[in-house]
Amino acid sequence: MTIRCYLDIETTGISPKACQVTVVGLALERDRTLEVLQLVGSGITEARLRAALRGVDRIYTYNGRRFDLPFLRKHLGVDLEKSFVHRDLMYDCWAQKLKGGLKKVEEKLGIVRAAQGIDGWMAVQLWWDYINRSDQNALRTLLAYNREDVINLKTLRTKLGVQ
Repeated sequence: MTIRCYLDIETTGISPKACQVTVVGLALERDRTLEVLQLVGSGITEARLRAALRGVDRIYTYNGRRFDLPFLRKHLGVDLEKSFVHRDLMYDCWAQKLKGGLKKVEEKLGIVRAAQGIDGWMAVQLWWDYINRSDQNALRTLLAYNREDVINLKTLRTKLGVQ
């Protein structure tokens, strides 16, 4: 059985050197099921990530080669491209003349998103609201946003016809 993983991270900014990973979202596709796992804050460890990825054959990201994977390499010492087959769906989108961030591509392809108006910058603000004010609603919103990202990566892969 092939196990696919759709991976997306949230961070405190865009620089792996200066910013931290706040959420690692993983949607694991086994046959016809999709299980979402999320590592959060201090729960983001190399051991937990490796355990979550046990049995995975392929990892799919959107701009992961330039963003998600360098962050995980810097902060956890994990080079996912050495351990797994990785497919960055952004380049498949570019090949089909679909440019822009994930939300823009989803919009062009008719992929519906419940969490409207939330983007990477808002995700940073939600994290700091959670950390600085113990705002549980901000954390729930951030996790819902990340969950939708990883689930929509599966939909995007399917719409692109990517194996």
